[in-house]
Amino acid sequence: MEFSAKGRLEVRITAADVGKRVSVRRLSEPGVTEEKFTDTVGVLTSWDNGVLMITRRDGRSVRIPESVLVAGKVVPAAPARRRGPVASYPELARIAARAWRPVESERLGEWELRAAGGFTRRANSVLPLGDPGLGLDAALEAVRRWYGERGLPAYVQTATGAEGTQELLGAELERRGWVREVTAELWIGALAPVADRAEGAGVVLSREADEAWLARYQRKGMTEVALRVLGWGSPRSSEAESGGGPSVWFATVPGAPGEPPAAIGRCVVDGRWAGFAAVEVDPARRRQGLATEVMAALARRALDEGASAAWLQVEDDNAAARALYADLGFAPHHAYHHYRAPEESGDEHQDPAPGNTRAGRS
Repeated sequence: MEFSAKGRLEVRITAADVGKRVSVRRLSEPGVTEEKFTDTVGVLTSWDNGVLMITRRDGRSVRIPESVLVAGKVVPAAPARRRGPVASYPELARIAARAWRPVESERLGEWELRAAGGFTRRANSVLPLGDPGLGLDAALEAVRRWYGERGLPAYVQTATGAEGTQELLGAELERRGWVREVTAELWIGALAPVADRAEGAGVVLSREADEAWLARYQRKGMTEVALRVLGWGSPRSSEAESGGGPSVWFATVPGAPGEPPAAIGRCVVDGRWAGFAAVEVDPARRRQGLATEVMAALARRALDEGASAAWLQVEDDNAAARALYADLGFAPHHAYHHYRAPEESGDEHQDPAPGNTRAGRS
């Protein structure tokens, strides 16, 4: 914290610092903690009527009355990773969007409105990278109208915790009553160490998700729309071979005769990036290294196609998957969130939890 010339803590932030990353110290609430002070680091998203709002890396907002502040300062962005790939949030957001394409999309200024019949929030939400070309209220009304015409709830996907993320937009959505339903993280790592982890001799790679692969995939009632989002039949593979887009690979570890596969996975290769998703293992075969085998086999294929870096998405409560990915050299880059329009209610189009060794489910 900052100290004045007299050695006392000082508050060196003002309302003019909204939008900047700050570190503040405040008096702790009596009975809540034994510590006298509590420290908070995050983006200052508002300072109104004597109350500061700070959005932390995980997207959670903290309200702090001015009266309990004892110190505060603007701090630089979190230090860059010393190992593995370096990437900006916009680059990763676009790469992730290309790996999970909607069936229908439309531009609203620099925002992309995406729809795929309700199959996953990622393919049925707005990706707001830049200026929508309208005031925020008008843009959100256009978003609600666009999704309403398709019989879908309106979602906006935002991110927090890295340089260039959207803490201010998330705060504005919350002020307007939009509800954050899902938070997950995007992790990145070097590709070569993943490829070196296992032989993957029993893993079968294919351009198509066949019936056996789909039998293990844990989303039920797969529609033609869902299969198109997955890349079933690999319409994007021909694009990739002609230099026009990412390539999609599906991995399968065969199970017992007549049974679904023991493990599956999916990888999208897009330039230097390889994105892993749908890594699923038969519950009876977990802790046997099958998830690592699947990812290693896909990583080797991605290396052959020129990729060098890897990314995946995992939910906060998926402890087993997070432990696996950390062991493979991945680390969090940013958190992302889906906000639902306030007039929507109910559980339609909900995404299941990711399971023990699955990535990219929300």
